[in-house]
Amino acid sequence: MPYPPKDGGTIGIYNVVDSLANVGNEIHVLAINTPKHFVKESEIPDEVRNKLHLQYVFINTNLNIAGLLKNLFTSKLPYIASRFYHKKFETRLIEILRQESFDVVQLEGLYMATYIETIRKHSNALISLRAHNIEHEIWNRTSESEGNILKKWYIKHMVRRILYLKKRVINNYDLLVPVTNRDAEVYNKLGNNRPIKVIAAGFDTSKINIDKRQLKRASLFHLGALDWLPNQEGLLWFINQCLPIIRENKPDIYFNIAGRNAPKWLEKKFEKEGIVYHGEVASSADFMNAHAVMVVPLLSGSGMRIKIIEGMAYGKVIATTPVGTEGIPSTHRENILIADNEFSFAKEIEKVLNDATLFETISENAHKFVNENYNRDIIAQMQTEFYTKHCQ
Repeated sequence: MPYPPKDGGTIGIYNVVDSLANVGNEIHVLAINTPKHFVKESEIPDEVRNKLHLQYVFINTNLNIAGLLKNLFTSKLPYIASRFYHKKFETRLIEILRQESFDVVQLEGLYMATYIETIRKHSNALISLRAHNIEHEIWNRTSESEGNILKKWYIKHMVRRILYLKKRVINNYDLLVPVTNRDAEVYNKLGNNRPIKVIAAGFDTSKINIDKRQLKRASLFHLGALDWLPNQEGLLWFINQCLPIIRENKPDIYFNIAGRNAPKWLEKKFEKEGIVYHGEVASSADFMNAHAVMVVPLLSGSGMRIKIIEGMAYGKVIATTPVGTEGIPSTHRENILIADNEFSFAKEIEKVLNDATLFETISENAHKFVNENYNRDIIAQMQTEFYTKHCQ
């Protein structure tokens, strides 16, 4: 569901579809409403529903052991993709395709590519795959840090299946829209020969309200989906390896964690001195404005981190890893902090907390960087021109 835009995924999709509508396109959105990220109809303003012609189908995509085992022995598709393929959704999709004549059907992510055959049967529209990331890399990196032998085997097995799906999907679409140059290179190496245009995820900077009156300078924070494996992995690494180094020299520093859908076992890991767990906050803007350094300690993943772009738009000093900044042409100590091991990660954060001039410079440059490179309506116009060119 693209609304409400609470985490990186929903923010990214909402900004794309809303800005495509802003620049003059007629947009129809069909979304899957899941138990994990369930959205009540009352939460969606009429303005949003009407502007995006938003429809949705509820599908239970929760992990199911019986379904996992059935998939393991009877299908070649990765279980994570098969959970999003459902007859109810396909039926609603067919109804919409029969009711309207579309120029382009844009698929949000690899797992929606399982509907390509259905779209071909019921529409003459061009099919565009908006590739959010390189899924098999995320899981492959996750497997490297998995200690459980059985889980490690299954993740490796799923990586092979995701690659199988990706190779099966390659060139079945008409247009490819990855979010980073690196992701485009990976698709090309896998055999893509369709027209390709790298379109970064834009951000609505007009709604950013920077308020430093409540800013706590001696504070670190993380804001993101706490049910996403790369976030969980990175947070545990930071808490166990980096935070003790920082607090040894600066015991007054607190690490504030906010996000939704944290499993109980992860919440238990937050019960340590120096950590304040907020759960899902009512206002991400207020939370960001209250804290100084945004910690994004990603060790796995791919694609583009929209939460980093959001943090930079708020003038936050972001501390991240080389993986976290993949696809974002930022510069270390100019508009962001980048470190590749626990010691340097901790020391970079200490440095910016001790140097007010460096802190303000990075903060101002980060905000300027987003304004200059990630204006969502300018990006949407580029995407519209790309589609228009190939629709002629």
